[in-house]
Amino acid sequence: QVQLVQSGGGLVQAGGSLRLSCAASGRTFSRYAMGWFRQAPGKEREFVAAINWTGYSTRYADSVKGRFTISRDNAKNTLYLQMNSLKPEDTAVYYCAADADYRNLFAGNPTPDYWGQGTQVTVSS
Repeated sequence: QVQLVQSGGGLVQAGGSLRLSCAASGRTFSRYAMGWFRQAPGKEREFVAAINWTGYSTRYADSVKGRFTISRDNAKNTLYLQMNSLKPEDTAVYYCAADADYRNLFAGNPTPDYWGQGTQVTVSS
């Protein structure tokens, strides 16, 4: 089992920045690919970013490329999402995810092995 506990998020004006964190406990964090998804009201959960177990390979949704950065610190068992130049359309509940199969996350499939509890990000115009 892997437990994922998220922190960060909140309310920010358009153009601002936020950083989300996802702390993992349980089985070896470094063995899992990690990712972020988001879900806006009335919409399906969508892929945001993914990172492999070493941190050397990443993938982003086109809508966040160049603005968001995913990273991980395996020594701290923590995943991060740095969000810059935020837009109102980034408003959603953000979820971190862990998957033993990096191909599943990198394909953007919302079917990871584990989910975080979700955290609200609201961007005002």
